[in-house]
Amino acid sequence: MVAASLACGRLLYIHQPLCINRKKSCAVMRGLVRRIHVLLKVKDVDGRAIPGSSPGTAMTIEARKMKPAPFRYHAPTTIEEAVDTLAEVAPEDGRILAGGQSLVPIMAFRLARPAHLVDINGVKALSRLAVEDGKLCIGACVRHVAFEKPVVEGPLGRLLADVVRHIAHYPIRTRGTFCGSVAHADPASEWCLVVAALDGEMVARSTAGTRIIPARDFFRGIMSTALKEDELLIEVRLPIVPEDTRCGFYEFNRRAGDFALAMALATFRMRDGAMIEPRLALGSVEDKPRRIAQAEELLAGRPPERAVFEAAAAAVEAAVDPLDDLIVGAEYRRDLSRTIARRALERATSS
Repeated sequence: MVAASLACGRLLYIHQPLCINRKKSCAVMRGLVRRIHVLLKVKDVDGRAIPGSSPGTAMTIEARKMKPAPFRYHAPTTIEEAVDTLAEVAPEDGRILAGGQSLVPIMAFRLARPAHLVDINGVKALSRLAVEDGKLCIGACVRHVAFEKPVVEGPLGRLLADVVRHIAHYPIRTRGTFCGSVAHADPASEWCLVVAALDGEMVARSTAGTRIIPARDFFRGIMSTALKEDELLIEVRLPIVPEDTRCGFYEFNRRAGDFALAMALATFRMRDGAMIEPRLALGSVEDKPRRIAQAEELLAGRPPERAVFEAAAAAVEAAVDPLDDLIVGAEYRRDLSRTIARRALERATSS
């Protein structure tokens, strides 16, 4: 079901699906067309008819052809209200709605049938974008488009501005959110790669309290995270990297706006002609983004030269366990991992 959901979401973006079980996913896709138009009775969460456009009148919308299965809609205005609502509806498959660019397409094909949607767009506190204690704090409702110009000075702001232009297309970037992408945990998510590479932190809130989840513990697999069903991801925190940090991002896809077949992010600093604090992470290669420790060890203390980068890229190729899907095979993706790792390092050198 995870693989089918992933394929469905990408199909609606006119992207190719990333599927684990080929026969199962193809069968699912053949049956989708027959299932998308059904009746949906639309009422508010208390069962009252939705008000009409004319004052003093009311109407109930029935027998409309809608793609999603019926659900009840909640619109909290504070974090506390959102958390309380989620706690109530989570046992009935309640879901959070922010940008909706991942959830809504899957709902349209009924591969997700949440009984409740908790719309957090009315929670102003979740639109926070600020620097605190040396970290960039990104609220749950901050859109992708916010990063098209550097939101902070220095390498981090430039890196985010470089990465964001690779995310789908502009209309999607105006609605989709940074935290929504991270919570969705698509292996091909650019923001998930950034969070993993920089060792970001996820701030989860529930009625039990607040907990901070480091990136290394957050991503569990394809569309799987450490978030509990009653937890709301209220914020992602990225460290403000030192001013002399060099960053390089490289993504390979077949068409502009497509999901990446493979991508890499490299950062390092220079001291006495040698690289220090190297980071090299890959996304859309395995079931989750991660740093490649074997490659980082080969980079540390070495000069930023082609031969060094080739050795690190070879270590990447040997270390990864690539996905095998309908578009590219595992060996092709393994070859890609070597190339994109080297190119990300080269871009970092010239940054």
